[in-house]
Amino acid sequence: MTSTTKTETGLDIDTRFEHPATETQLQRTAAALRDKGHTVEVVDTAAEARALVNRLLPTGKSILTAASETLRLSGLDDDINASGSFDTLRPTLMRLREEGRFDEMRILGAAPDVVVGSVHAVTEDGRLLTASGSGSQLAPYSFGAGQAIWVVGAQKIVPDLDTALRRIETYAYPREDARARVAYGTPALLSKILIIDKEMFPGRGTVVLIREPIGF
Repeated sequence: MTSTTKTETGLDIDTRFEHPATETQLQRTAAALRDKGHTVEVVDTAAEARALVNRLLPTGKSILTAASETLRLSGLDDDINASGSFDTLRPTLMRLREEGRFDEMRILGAAPDVVVGSVHAVTEDGRLLTASGSGSQLAPYSFGAGQAIWVVGAQKIVPDLDTALRRIETYAYPREDARARVAYGTPALLSKILIIDKEMFPGRGTVVLIREPIGF
């Protein structure tokens, strides 16, 4: 049975996608991701993921944080962008946007040494799906960044590609739309979806799976 709630603008949210995967599903997904070339870490809590990512991040390379509720809620966004411990690109990108220097912003954000973010769905056979309005995080996710780290709550694990797309359309997008209207006064756009089926460069992609739900 479908379980839904509505945003203030009337979009349906399929609340079935709020629930974390079982341990069996999580371990199946972790194994599939490893088979497809990713490094995978499984932790219990967002706090453990935060500590792990802070240990993994280099201090002498450029780091870009993708817009992500998971990073914000976990504290990783502040750790990377506000602590002064890392060579972070996000403050520079925000300054360029305010100055209307969009070409410079686009070029700088396309190829950081490291990109840190999340995804909107992970299939049990090891595919990572990310939806975007502008597509700004998709270039570094797919190839532009030398290293990618994705922090992912277990509620984003789904059985297959069809369910992953449905999760984006009926859960992640309505939630992001509601957030964007409050934060920016404008609706969110669902313009582009990246599907990462496998990683051909050993050591490039790391997926941190959290047993508890976080983000959307």
